[in-house]
Amino acid sequence: MDTTKTPAPTAPEADSAEPKAAVEAAEAGTNTPADLKKADAAEPAATTEAATTEATDAAATAEVLDDELAQTDELDEDDETAEQPSGVAAAASAVVAAGLGLVALSGSWVSRVIAERQTLIGQIESANATTTEAKIEALYGNAWHLTALVNGVLSTLALLVAVFVLARPAFGAPGRTLPTWVRAVSWAAVALGAIGVLLFGLMYFDILVPLPTAPAAAS
Repeated sequence: MDTTKTPAPTAPEADSAEPKAAVEAAEAGTNTPADLKKADAAEPAATTEAATTEATDAAATAEVLDDELAQTDELDEDDETAEQPSGVAAAASAVVAAGLGLVALSGSWVSRVIAERQTLIGQIESANATTTEAKIEALYGNAWHLTALVNGVLSTLALLVAVFVLARPAFGAPGRTLPTWVRAVSWAAVALGAIGVLLFGLMYFDILVPLPTAPAAAS
């Protein structure tokens, strides 16, 4: 009977040598094919993650820009809403000023009524007048003076309103200007108002159209 012992297989030693070789390769800085496969598989995942992060950042940036644009649009709408009443008021004031200047020069209904009332008062007072000059003053002079006074006041109002419309943008927001037609109407109102103030001032003080005088009595 052969009692010789069979030597133990050496395959496990070979298997244990493979991890050692992998460790030595990793320590030596060399990559095994398996490591290269893992690295190749990890690269697309990292690229996908970076692309996802960039897309998220781009979406967040776009959202912030949209919010800023929306706020800017709201501010612009608020500015337009604030400027619209101001523009309408300026246009209406310019038209009113031009109308007042034109009515004053052509003769207003208010001045005519006041003049007729003063003429009636003058007729009553003229009964007690002792001189011809006093009768002329009571019948005509006072009525003419009141007509010139009322129309002069209207001309002054037209002039002041027109000047206010033209000067208001200088005290408002920087860069704000009036439309061309509003400036044109305002300047027309300034011209009408200035002419009316001058004309009716001269009439009120009997410089332009003095009262007639009675002829001297023959001796």
